[in-house]
Amino acid sequence: LGLVALVLAALVVPAAPASQPSPAASKNLVQVAAGNPQFSTLTSLIKKAGLVSALSGKSNLTVFAPTNAAFAKLPKATLKKVQSDKKLLTSILTYHVVKGAVPASKVVKLNGTSVKTLNGKSVKIAVKSGKVYVNKARVTKTDVKASNGVIHVINQVLIP
Repeated sequence: LGLVALVLAALVVPAAPASQPSPAASKNLVQVAAGNPQFSTLTSLIKKAGLVSALSGKSNLTVFAPTNAAFAKLPKATLKKVQSDKKLLTSILTYHVVKGAVPASKVVKLNGTSVKTLNGKSVKIAVKSGKVYVNKARVTKTDVKASNGVIHVINQVLIP
């Protein structure tokens, strides 16, 4: 009888979940970016613009995130001007953000369309030779998950 009870108890106990959420998915967009050294410029500019709370909230967002290398492509005078003008900086950074968590599978379906950013202006999505572009910036990595959205890495800074 003891063995039967043990077998029945094993059948009643729910199994552990098949997979645990990834550690990144428990962090918000800003925390995920801050945890990746290739986004140190982006992270510092988000702080400088005062956008940390907006990008850390509960709203699902998609960020097209330029890497440090993308910022390095900007002329030094342009980067300096952007850093010294909070309104311009905010305008540029919010031009990289779209409402809703849009995974790569849905971004690809937006081929040929424009998507409104938090800046109020739109970016154009294009798929060319199997590669996804946001305006002229190429998406180099997709679906970096965060608790409040998703990051797609791009190789250029988007200028509205």
